[in-house]
Amino acid sequence: MAKKNKEISGEELSRLVVHGMLEKKATNIVVMDLRNVKNAITDFFVICSGNTDTQIDAIATSIDEEIFKASGLHPWHQEGKQNREWILLDYVDVVAHVFRKDRRKFYDLESLWGDAELTEIAESMEPEPTKQILID
Repeated sequence: MAKKNKEISGEELSRLVVHGMLEKKATNIVVMDLRNVKNAITDFFVICSGNTDTQIDAIATSIDEEIFKASGLHPWHQEGKQNREWILLDYVDVVAHVFRKDRRKFYDLESLWGDAELTEIAESMEPEPTKQILID
């Protein structure tokens, strides 16, 4: 039986992305709220780092599974699964960026989108039920 896609807000999608990242021990998680940034291409960027190609792939898979479980959605677009240095999962309202640490410094999205409101997620947060992960 096919699961129906559930309407889900950008805020809730962001929480699910963070939850998926925490499940696989992602580091340096930042939620960028782009809703008040002129000409922004999405509502939220959620960015994290991983240490190895394998971890980066596992984080991206975890994000996809968390969102599918909650909403039946798959990414509208994804890139980087082959080279595993920077995997991008685009859910239209939310774009998840999973970087290998050195590549993240090189692209420096936080500076590129400097007008965005940033929320850093504590890595010590347990990936408990998604509702407990609060984003300001």
